[in-house]
Amino acid sequence: MATTTKTGGIHAPVQPSPELGAIVGNEKLPRSQVISKVWEYIKSNNLQNPENKREILADDKLQKVFGRDKCTMFEMNKYISQHVKA
Repeated sequence: MATTTKTGGIHAPVQPSPELGAIVGNEKLPRSQVISKVWEYIKSNNLQNPENKREILADDKLQKVFGRDKCTMFEMNKYISQHVKA
């Protein structure tokens, strides 16, 4: 009988791309930690639009991940998903 652990879904370790690794590091991390580290980076570099906090203004590193100058916090996960693999 197999035991069940929290290693799937958001808890499954993923490998960041080199572009995303420049922000979160190159070690395998659970997807939830990848998102947390991206948010830490956004907040520590004041990359949220002060007039619309839901909008993220990408710097050079984030532009390589998002492929654009800005995106909303809701679009962010879509772009990050393209830069991780199991």
